[in-house]
Amino acid sequence: MMYYLATICFLGFAATQKVIQVSYCSIDEHHLRMDCKYEPAADSPDPVCKYTQGGKVLDTTDPEEQQDPAFQKRAKVLIMKGNSCRLRFNNLPNGKTNFTCTIKQTQSADKLKTVEKKLLLPCSALSVLLESCSGLLLTLMTIPVLLGLHGL
Repeated sequence: MMYYLATICFLGFAATQKVIQVSYCSIDEHHLRMDCKYEPAADSPDPVCKYTQGGKVLDTTDPEEQQDPAFQKRAKVLIMKGNSCRLRFNNLPNGKTNFTCTIKQTQSADKLKTVEKKLLLPCSALSVLLESCSGLLLTLMTIPVLLGLHGL
């Protein structure tokens, strides 16, 4: 009996959807780019991505769900390569704004991120690298230091 219970619990956790990271930057002074990286569920349909603000849908890749009319010309959501969902949001208001990324395959997972306009960094190859690969970058930068200390 315990074996069956453990198997059911394991299969339930194995199919769980997960949002790994949400990163953002400014395309220019008033426009936001937000990337929601997710872990794909095994043997599941194509993912559906949605960004919301409060109860309002900024945009979604789900054809059965409606975008809030206030955001039709301001927001666009796309599924990108590398298990990422991208939001492009125009005319970001001053102050702090909350965004929720929701990924749905077999189950759904979401992550809330608060963006403060005055603290946004511009999108560039370097800022994306620093934000998404900080562990790798730190490792690569410390190798020459370690080699220098050992006289190699």
